[in-house]
Amino acid sequence: MLKDSFISQVYDRANSLLGQKIRVCGWVDNIRDLGGVRFVLLRDRSGVLQVVIKKGVTPETAIETSKELVKETVACFEGTLVESKSKLKYELQASGIQVLSKPVEPIPLEPATSTEAQLNVRLDYRWLDVRNLKVSAVFQFESWVANKFREFFRQNGFVEVFTPKIVAAGTEGGAEVFPVIYFGREAYLAQSPQFYKQMAVIAGLERVFEVGPVFRAEAHHTVKHLTEFHGLDIEMGFIEGPEDVMNMLESFFRYLAKEAEADDSIKTVRNYFDLTLRVPSKVPRITIREAYEVLKERYNHQLPYMEDLDPQAERELGDYVLKEYDSDFIFVTEYPWKVRPFYTMRKPQEPEWTLGFDLLFRGLEIATGSQREHRYDQLLANLRDKGLNPERFQFYLNFFKYGAPPHGGAGLGLERIVKQFLNLDNVREARLLPRDPERLTP
Repeated sequence: MLKDSFISQVYDRANSLLGQKIRVCGWVDNIRDLGGVRFVLLRDRSGVLQVVIKKGVTPETAIETSKELVKETVACFEGTLVESKSKLKYELQASGIQVLSKPVEPIPLEPATSTEAQLNVRLDYRWLDVRNLKVSAVFQFESWVANKFREFFRQNGFVEVFTPKIVAAGTEGGAEVFPVIYFGREAYLAQSPQFYKQMAVIAGLERVFEVGPVFRAEAHHTVKHLTEFHGLDIEMGFIEGPEDVMNMLESFFRYLAKEAEADDSIKTVRNYFDLTLRVPSKVPRITIREAYEVLKERYNHQLPYMEDLDPQAERELGDYVLKEYDSDFIFVTEYPWKVRPFYTMRKPQEPEWTLGFDLLFRGLEIATGSQREHRYDQLLANLRDKGLNPERFQFYLNFFKYGAPPHGGAGLGLERIVKQFLNLDNVREARLLPRDPERLTP
């Protein structure tokens, strides 16, 4: 059963469709029965259309069929499109009704009001929750962001790659990995495509990107952590420094901001969310040492020296950059070596610091990146300095034995971008079926 069009397309073409026979399909959102006339609100992902079933106008067979309708019935309606005095402006005068499917028991979550329910309940009945048009808009937007990511980086000379998600060693060298049994031996779900996107650059592809799942065995119970999410990863060769990577990222978000305001394909998203982004011509950059000072002087928040930013610090820096620079974004650079993975290049003459950075979006880290260490001997030293066994990473080290260009990149979290862009309360709202330490179904 192929739909002729989405409801939004009916509205777009209403002037030419008035007085014409059309057919629409979707879910019954609501029913009002006034005796001689029955009003049905039909919903699909793009909007709502009122259907009028009226004695003397609608054939008796269709009137009888309409008596079967209940909320969330899946049905198709044929009829004539006419102007309406309701706020919907147009309505369908039904001449035929086809019931495709009906609920078999009372609905545990009303789609129309699902956003008012507790998030755990919404996630338990996600297939009902997403029927809410505002919730549906979140995932239409997420799809759009992923597509724009691909579009932008292809335009800038990047090649999409597809890397393994079952790996021999954890990318970060830590314990936050999910082990799997791989033909009798232990393997892991990939924490990121880090090693393989670097390999692709070294292999001569030079600029690569990937959109794919990432797994983190982190027992966090916060509004910003998931154990499975989708990463948007880039890696680029022949860079002069981490600034080249940061420039590419800020260009992407400037492109995203422009497209979000103009792209007609997400006009239904704009019905529910403000898609305005503040991206200045140059996104502010401060070193983490400068960030320590800003936090202490402006917010009386003193972080331990040479430690990572905590969530409060990220929020305060988001407030700072909005007030001082009218920007939703800020790069924090030169992170301490002690909090960065072994493949990060250390800062020349100051090896306790790195050429690593984070990008904060409205007070939340959405991207982590750096210039990578491409010198084989230095990688060996870095591993030993981190207390890691080089033999365990030999497959990775082999990539660097035969000529590796200076390179760098970043990993972004798709769900975090969507959360911050749409000002959602919890990153789980931006994941169709989120996974966290407790949730493994549906």
